[in-house]
Parts: sequence; structure tokens; C-alpha cells
Amino acid sequence: MATRQDIADYIVSQVSGAGVVRSGKMFGEYALYCEDKVVALICDNQLFVKPTAAGRAYLGEVEEGQPYPGAKPWFLIAEDYWDDSDWLTGLISVTTPEVPLPKPKKKKTPKS
Repeated sequence: MATRQDIADYIVSQVSGAGVVRSGKMFGEYALYCEDKVVALICDNQLFVKPTAAGRAYLGEVEEGQPYPGAKPWFLIAEDYWDDSDWLTGLISVTTPEVPLPKPKKKKTPKS
């Protein structure tokens, strides 16, 4: 089941205080970017935050889930927490510094 656009937009608006936040559509689901780092995935209308030590400390008791089949476990954030913008922004704010920047894409070589 593909994630609804309005859910991705709502989560982005809720965490906008964490920095430069945006979502990007991929395969019917969404990646949540903060400062150009993928910090969360929104899959099947559920929010999965990239696991980090700071995120685990912030959450305390952690529920984990797989955003897609074969994925490593990510922190599954229950929908009950989405309305608490300050709390959700705090989670993204502590997660972002521990996530590495994506590797630069290789330039394509023109075919002769």
C-alpha cells in the first residue's frame, strides 16, 4: 500500500523546526530528509526513523519495525506521537547529526 501524500506532508510540517526538511517520493513511499540526510522513511502510512544511539536515548523504550521487506529494523514511531510537533522535532534533531551525508553520485561517462 502506497503512502498518502497528505501523510508525508503532515510529518514534514510537524518536524520543520529541525532544519531544512523535505520529503522525496520513491517507489510509492517517501524518504524524509533533514539537512539532505535521510533520517526517516514513511512507508505504508507509517513513520520509521533511522536508528541512532541518540535517537534510542531520546525514545527510551523503542519499538522497531521494517519499513520494507528485507530492511534492517528502524524505529517505528506510533501515529499517536505525530501530533506532538515539539517531541517529533526533537527526535529528528537528535537523529540528524548521527546520520552521514549521502555519498556523492558518480558522474555518468558519455557513451562513444
